[in-house]
Amino acid sequence: QVQIVESGGGLVQPGGSLRLSCVISGIAFRIYHLGWYRQTPGKQRQLVASINNGLATDYVDSVKGRFTVTRDNYKNTMYLQMTSLKPEDTAVYYCNTNSANDAYWGQGTQVTVSS
Repeated sequence: QVQIVESGGGLVQPGGSLRLSCVISGIAFRIYHLGWYRQTPGKQRQLVASINNGLATDYVDSVKGRFTVTRDNYKNTMYLQMTSLKPEDTAVYYCNTNSANDAYWGQGTQVTVSS
């Protein structure tokens, strides 16, 4: 079955950096599109960054220039490098993988940006 394991979240001071990882097993990883979403209490889950199976990336405006999404098709892993973190980046971050036929979510990892 499909397994998604996220890691790398934690508490960081404003201006700091974190790298999130998402390891996915049970799918033909290289053909799937991937994305990082985030959610705060009472708000809808928001797409933060995506990378498709052709390595094209896209970002929400609020993280452009600060976040970088990459994927390693040999390790079945997606990464989100986050720099210059702000308190408003505080959220639960979720890994998503999808194709034309299906979609899967990770369990989420908490990122807290606070002094």
